[in-house]
Amino acid sequence: MTRLFRSRWNRWLARRIPAAASVRLTQRQIFIIPSQVGAAFALALALMLLAAINYQNSLAYGLTFLLGSVFIVAILHTYRNLAGLELKAGGASAVFVGEQGRFRLRLESTQRAHQAIALGWPPGALQVHDVPAEGVSECELSIATQRRGWLRPGRLRVESRFPLGILLAWSWIDLDQALLVYPRPLAGELPLTAGSDDDQQEQGAHAQGQGTDDFQGLRSYQPGDSKRRMHWKAYSRGQGLLVKDFAALSGRDLCLDFDSLSGDVERRLSLLCHWVLHLSERQQPFALRLPGCQLAQDSGEQHREACLRALALFGSPP
Repeated sequence: MTRLFRSRWNRWLARRIPAAASVRLTQRQIFIIPSQVGAAFALALALMLLAAINYQNSLAYGLTFLLGSVFIVAILHTYRNLAGLELKAGGASAVFVGEQGRFRLRLESTQRAHQAIALGWPPGALQVHDVPAEGVSECELSIATQRRGWLRPGRLRVESRFPLGILLAWSWIDLDQALLVYPRPLAGELPLTAGSDDDQQEQGAHAQGQGTDDFQGLRSYQPGDSKRRMHWKAYSRGQGLLVKDFAALSGRDLCLDFDSLSGDVERRLSLLCHWVLHLSERQQPFALRLPGCQLAQDSGEQHREACLRALALFGSPP
């Protein structure tokens, strides 16, 4: 029964508030009900009215009607605090599994100020922001990532209890946002296939550790060198800042091969993700081979992003 109700509710919302990159809140998108405090307030008014009727007390009548009128006026002001607010999607950057996905939003006011606007995806905590009159407020909302691929957070809850907190005005909007989640990098053996040396390819090489580099010795530190290659033991002995120097393997084309690894799909993708990042940091050209997909040998930022995207979307429908 709950699943049926939720399905019908989502279909009704999709018709009433369709997905869009920009949404302006009007009476069609805003819902309003008494909050828990407001429900207690209404109950107290009912008890005061019964007491006034029972005792025929004019002061009790006056106080009850005064507080009742405050309740009615608060409905209008609570609604107006959301009405006219425009929300725009601001984009999102790709992350790795386990990191917080961050979505940027832009809140704009064309007329009056909007105060104490809460946004978020329940059951997580909501962020509260103020939007100045005819101004802009930018915010960044985070959501946990648990699996690779496209992350679509769903409908965003926007609510306000301003000014008295006795009424809750809210809306569920879909800004049609998504971000790409890469596999979690996992250090391990290098899934290496030699593309230019048949003898080495027949051996089906699996390198351990750094795998793609031959240690050449130590050299003096230069600005821009990776801190991962600092020789801290030499520094502690007073020999100055030294860096481990490696020479890339030559005479072979490096190809990261999915089929050369063992284990389940996610573990293989995590290992490949680690080596994509490592080889890209070393500016070492490499190719990537996945079932049904192969990226030619290359290097650079664009090649790195293309490989990570292929890993993230592996097995997903086109």
